[in-house]
Amino acid sequence: MDRHDAFSQPPPEPFRGSSHAPLDPTSEADIVVIGAGPAGLATATCLTLRGHSPLVLEQAQDVASAWRHHYERLHLHTVKSHSALPGMAFPDRAPRYVPRQDVVDYLAAYAQRFGLQPQLGARVETIEPRRGLPGAPWQVVLAGGRSFTANHVVLATGANRRPVAPALPGQDRFHGRVLHSRSYRNATPFAGQRVLVVGMGNTGAEIALDLTEHGVRTALSVRSPVNIVYRDVWGRPTQLSSILLGRLPEALGDALATALRNITVGNLGRYGLRTPSMSPLRQMRQQGKTPTIDIGTVARIKSGEITVYPGVQTLTPHGARFTDGREHPFDAVLLATGYEAALSELFPYTPLPLDDRGMPQQAVGEGALEGVYFVGFDVRQPGGLLRTIGQQAEVVAECISVRQAQPLKDRHSNARCDE
Repeated sequence: MDRHDAFSQPPPEPFRGSSHAPLDPTSEADIVVIGAGPAGLATATCLTLRGHSPLVLEQAQDVASAWRHHYERLHLHTVKSHSALPGMAFPDRAPRYVPRQDVVDYLAAYAQRFGLQPQLGARVETIEPRRGLPGAPWQVVLAGGRSFTANHVVLATGANRRPVAPALPGQDRFHGRVLHSRSYRNATPFAGQRVLVVGMGNTGAEIALDLTEHGVRTALSVRSPVNIVYRDVWGRPTQLSSILLGRLPEALGDALATALRNITVGNLGRYGLRTPSMSPLRQMRQQGKTPTIDIGTVARIKSGEITVYPGVQTLTPHGARFTDGREHPFDAVLLATGYEAALSELFPYTPLPLDDRGMPQQAVGEGALEGVYFVGFDVRQPGGLLRTIGQQAEVVAECISVRQAQPLKDRHSNARCDE
């Protein structure tokens, strides 16, 4: 099946998986995929198309749960032709940058198209090795006492598993609301208020824009330098340019990425925004930090509709004091301070090779992690996370197929497959 053949009919009603009859306390499963978001669905589909029957576990009560609960204004910042999952394109009627609800509909239709029926409400607590015991080498333990032994376990729980919400100095004295951006849906609850958004990643920048567009007095607290690129430059999606630049020798790609940023976005220092010394491409590759893809926030900052402050020194009873000494009143503080994957707690007996952001460094586990795979955590590649998810899902499915084809006695004895 061609990855980019668009389906011609409108998406069916949102698919919510299946709630099977209660399973035995301990069951066997050859392949367990944990998570029914884009990464889990893509991997399960790639496995299904290769003749496997993976068991998909999802702690929520529907597929694509995270996308269902994102803020309403959200659109993909990557073009639909490079954001589709393996085996099914976005419909022709979808715009270039697909809105949140259309992504939800697409993922629901994707699960139906490939006959995926996740076990819903299945929250995984631990993944434990069964060294020295007969049978499958891994045990997946769920809340409530159920467990599965498995030959292969695919982690597709995503980088945004748990919100990071640091307590701000003076927060206990602040009379307004402090909430994480995960709780934000739209600007309606903030009408007539003064809102401080802490952090200017893609979420913080877009929420600040959404608030401003709806007449809410909005400010940003930006503590560190931030790489900003426009979503489209001279009519061309930046995503496509980043893919091309990523194929060049690193020094040349970085130089061109820096020049493009400087020519288009320019120096925003007089507006309170500092620019990192490294290019957006290098920062993504070395630090796993995606540049802020601007869709209008910079223009609102330049017009004075959004004020940029440095880091918060302390909250006061009625507002905030910043590290440059300025104070301003606020009624609410939105923490766009990111998320963590929180993977280590799932592996209490097996150390994970994680980078400084707590992300897996490779998709295919080796050594003590033989038979464990990670899809949907790598943001170091240009071109967007959904594009990377599709690539990783294919790699992992093929690797599992290769290992399954090996004789049983050799299957878990330092079996290797190329990523």
